[in-house]
Amino acid sequence: MRLIDIGVNLMSPAFTPDREEVIRSAFDAGVSPLIITGADAASSTRALDFVRERPGNPAAGRLYTTAGVHPHNAKNCNEKTIAALTALARDERVLAIGECGLDYNRDFSPRPVQREWFERQIELAAGLSLPLFLHERDAFEDFSRILERHRDGIRAMVVHCFTGGERELEKYLSLGAYIGITGWVCDERRGSHLIPLLKMIPGGRLLLETDAPFLLPRSLGAPEAQGNTRGRFRNGRNEPRFLPHIARFIAAHLGKDPEVLCRETYENTCCFFGRNFEG
Repeated sequence: MRLIDIGVNLMSPAFTPDREEVIRSAFDAGVSPLIITGADAASSTRALDFVRERPGNPAAGRLYTTAGVHPHNAKNCNEKTIAALTALARDERVLAIGECGLDYNRDFSPRPVQREWFERQIELAAGLSLPLFLHERDAFEDFSRILERHRDGIRAMVVHCFTGGERELEKYLSLGAYIGITGWVCDERRGSHLIPLLKMIPGGRLLLETDAPFLLPRSLGAPEAQGNTRGRFRNGRNEPRFLPHIARFIAAHLGKDPEVLCRETYENTCCFFGRNFEG
C-alpha cells in the first residue's frame, strides 16, 4: 500500500518532540511523500527550511511543502507577504500555493481582507503555474464565486479537507477541482454525511490527507491510536501513519479493493502536482 499525504501540518508544535519519528513511522506505513501545509509566510519558510536540511535519501521519507496564507492569518498580509511566497515558490520542493481560501466560521480575519488576499494568492499561483491548496469553511458562496472568476488561470486546485454537502461538492467538481478527504469521514458525529457523497467523486479527482495533527479518525481501534493523546488534541494526535486507515475506510464504503483505491489516489496526486514521485 503506497499513499501520499497531501496535507500534514508537520511544523505544528504537536510534532516538536518527535518529528523525525513521525516521518519514519509514516514511511514504514507506506505513506511517503508527505506534503507539509504552509499556513503563513513564516510557517511556510520554516517548512521549506526543514525539508532542505533533511537528507536526500528517499528511504528517510520524502518531504515537500506548500506555501501560502491561511484565511485566519490574512489580516497579517501585505506586499512583503506575496514577495516572500513568490521567493519560496521558486524552490522545486514547493508544490502548490496555499493553504489559502475563506473561513467565515471563526472570522479571525475580516471577510473583505480574507477575500483580498485569497485573490492575490490565486493570481500568484496562476502566474507561477502552480496548483492551489484551498480552504473553505462556511464561505461557499463567496469562495466559489471567486474561483469561478479566476477559473481560466488556475492550473489545478484541490478543496482541502472537504466537509461540505452535495451542493458544494457538485459546484467544486464543475470547476474542475480535486477533492481532499480526511479522517473527518470516519467521524460518526460530524462526518457521516460524507459517506454517500464519496460515490459522487470521480475516481480521478479524489485525494487523501490526514490534516495531522488534527482530525484523528474516530474509527481507529484502541491499539492503533495508542500513545496519541498529546497536548491539547483532546481526541488524540493524528499522524500521517494513519492515512492507510482512512483509505481502507473509504474503500470499504466505495466497495473497492483498498490497494486499488491507494493506487488510484497515488496516481491522482502525481497528476495534480505534476510530479513523478517515483523519481
